[in-house]
Amino acid sequence: MKALISVDMEGISGIVHSSETNPERYDYQRGRELMTAEANAVIEGVLDAEPTADVLVADAHGTFRNLLLEQLDRRARLVRGKPRALNMLAGLDADTDAALFVGYHVRAGEGPGVLAHTMNGEILDVRVTGRPLGEIGLNAAMAGHLGVPVVLLSGDDAACAEMADLVPGTVTVAVKEALGMAAAVTLHPEEARDRLRRAAADAVSRRTEIPPLALTGPLDVEVDLASPHTIDLATLVPGVSRTAGARTVAFTAPDYGTAYRRILLLAQFATIRPA
Repeated sequence: MKALISVDMEGISGIVHSSETNPERYDYQRGRELMTAEANAVIEGVLDAEPTADVLVADAHGTFRNLLLEQLDRRARLVRGKPRALNMLAGLDADTDAALFVGYHVRAGEGPGVLAHTMNGEILDVRVTGRPLGEIGLNAAMAGHLGVPVVLLSGDDAACAEMADLVPGTVTVAVKEALGMAAAVTLHPEEARDRLRRAAADAVSRRTEIPPLALTGPLDVEVDLASPHTIDLATLVPGVSRTAGARTVAFTAPDYGTAYRRILLLAQFATIRPA
């Protein structure tokens, strides 16, 4: 049995502010430790259910260099650093039996949700065949494109509700209740880890009952971008054009894998500043 655990940071128990998720801020080291401990709880749960499982962990926040390797459960392997194929889902392939999303957050514009956004502050919304999708939906659909179910998601209550709307059978663990963008009622970290370990074991045991999120092509995609400069760059990509909306670019993809990669490319343009 092969499992991929994708670990973001904003949805970890106790984390409510960017000072805890930004490498340049004073509380980041504490955030890394909390993130690594929750990843370990999920690794333990997967291996409780499947002792011989091949467990791959994808560091999926920011620089993709956050998890503390020396503190990570030695039975798992870690994917870290960027750029890399499939971004937050690096290591996922059609042989993967289950994907588990840890520390995820609600999409931009939704909430209340702790540190809500979609990929970066440049992307205001993504709509696939008219349906708004954030990182949860975009990544779940990419897993589904490869036939892989997302069996577990943890984060705040808003993130869990977003996942439940997409795939009602996915096991969710709300480690905090969002009060706003930078406020929450949170579980004690040890309580959160206990719940995650039990939930991961349950989710992996029920993996054949949880359907992959499959979006079949062709797919019409719209992306709302904050910066005119990013919009200018986006239209250099073949097939991407401006729409009547001042902030919106659009394209049609033959399948979801193509759509996902193109959305990732548009997100990368946000890092390019005018000369």
